[in-house]
Amino acid sequence: MTETSLGVKRVFICGSALKGQPDHANLQSAKFIRPAKTRALYRLHSAADGWHPAIYQVAENGVSIPGEVYELTIEQYDYLVSTEPPNMYPSDVILDDGEVATAMLYPRELVEKHGWLDISDLGGWAAYKATQ
Repeated sequence: MTETSLGVKRVFICGSALKGQPDHANLQSAKFIRPAKTRALYRLHSAADGWHPAIYQVAENGVSIPGEVYELTIEQYDYLVSTEPPNMYPSDVILDDGEVATAMLYPRELVEKHGWLDISDLGGWAAYKATQ
């Protein structure tokens, strides 16, 4: 996990905890750093009929996922992780400027098993939810 020398974590948010999304309060008073995008190394799916996003890293045909970077205290981070849907797990992601941040990923095997809708080319989670 990406931890700074000040005891805070840089976390990349790209789903239901984004500004304006229903789970944004799960970030508590985390410090917003900047909008960001991942490098084109990931795919994004709408899991469980749009309940939450599912992203995972791929070796080819990846896209750049838009999101936001926050600094969370360890307590805020632990709370955020405790609110995530089942099977999501923290992992490092590479942002388009080379920064590495922690994000919540989802097992590709489960996405494929359930055949969840690939929304990688729709402009991110917030853009997808706006079409619902």
